[in-house]
Parts: sequence; structure tokens; C-alpha cells
Amino acid sequence: MKSLIAMIVIVFIAAYLLGGFTYSQTIYVYEKREGIFQKPQVIYEPYSINELKNPNMTSATVIVPAVDQEGRGVATILQVQVVPGTGKALVNIDKLLFWVDTQDSIRTARAVAEKVIGKNISRYDIVYTIIANASVVEGPSAGASLTVATIAALQGRKTDSSVMMTGTINHDGVIGPIGGVLEKARAAKEIGADTFLVPVGQSVEITYERRRHCERIGIADYCTIETVPKKRSIEDEVNITVVEVADINDALNYFLVD
Repeated sequence: MKSLIAMIVIVFIAAYLLGGFTYSQTIYVYEKREGIFQKPQVIYEPYSINELKNPNMTSATVIVPAVDQEGRGVATILQVQVVPGTGKALVNIDKLLFWVDTQDSIRTARAVAEKVIGKNISRYDIVYTIIANASVVEGPSAGASLTVATIAALQGRKTDSSVMMTGTINHDGVIGPIGGVLEKARAAKEIGADTFLVPVGQSVEITYERRRHCERIGIADYCTIETVPKKRSIEDEVNITVVEVADINDALNYFLVD
């Protein structure tokens, strides 16, 4: 009997902890017309009417270009809302496979945001709403954008919708490298970005070309396969302004609107 009671208590505690971090509800209509991703239409907010009227609630939205399972560029929309609360991080998703690494990125984004603004955020609840034209969202490459959106929401500032970014976020605010930069740059261009921020060293993509080289040695031809590296400028390839940013403060200079 005691073991049964203990098991019930453990299940309730686990449910409470998971419920504090994952919160799922359909709130957006997301459309794709003629290959161009449209901005979402809000049909319900994750808070009640009384809370929406709270003058202390602030929010920020950024669009993050991503690559789906087939290597195609897709748009991920991140909305962050801040209201007075008890320090909870809530995630509002719709029909997405939400990976643990996305939760890790959110935790890091909150911690870095707190350091950057020098403000105790334990008195606020932060809601992360994620909308994507895909079934899977991976967190690492959206880490830097999550951090920017968190800072903007906490400070009640707007973000420039013509600026988009890709990159991980480290605990010290450094923006780390990711893959698929060229595809993400194309996605950013397609959905209306003028400026695309990337980690240091990733404004140029290195590809490798294989070629056959033959030479005559004595009476026979000897052939080998050689690998030749080629640099491709993402800015030239996609026709979008590409800027390398080292840390989150660099990125904020481009994102935040005074």
C-alpha cells in the first residue's frame, strides 16, 4: 500500500514539473501561398482575457529560417510573451515534435537574457510560442534568436522583421556555429529578410568538388581522385546582406528597434 501511494505521489510530481514547461494549444493559422510564407493570424492568445489586459504584459516576435527533413528552407516563427508570475517557462506548440534540445536552448536563452538585461526574471512567466511549417523543430540553431526575442520581450522593445538569424547560443552569450546556412539564407530571403545574421566564419560556405587526375608513368596511365575545396559567398549566392555576429550583443544591434 505504501509503495502504491509513493508511486502516485511521484506521478503527480512528474506531471506538475512537465506541465510547467510544456503547454500545448492550437492558437495560430499558418498559411503558405504561392511558395511564400505568410505571417500567422492570431486567433487565440495563451492567456485569459483579464491577463491580456494586464498592462505589464510584453511580447516580441522573430522569424527563424530553418531546414526541414528534406533539406528545404522553412520558416519558424518564435513569439515570446512575458507576464508577472513565478518564474515559469511555458512552451506553446502546435502539432510539432518538440525535442529536448529545444528546451535546453530555451533554458540557456532565459539565462543569457537575464545576464544581458541585468534583471531578475524569477518574478515573470515567459511563454514561448513556436509555429513552423514542419513537423519537427530542432532547438540549437534557433538558440540565438530565442535569446534575442526573450530580451526584446523582457524590455518591451520591438524587433526588426527584416532581420533574421541562425546560430546556437552558449551560456556566455557567444553565438555558435550551425549547419545548412546556405539553405537557411535562401529561406530568409524568400520570407522577406533583408539582412541575415550568421555565426562568425559562416558567411562563406565551403564545398568540396571531386575530380579525376591522370598522369602517365612509364607505359601506363595512373589516375587518382582529388578533392578540391571551393568557397561560396552566401551573400552573393542568395543576394541577401549577410553579417557575421560574435555574440548576442552584436545581434541585438541589428534586431532591436528603438
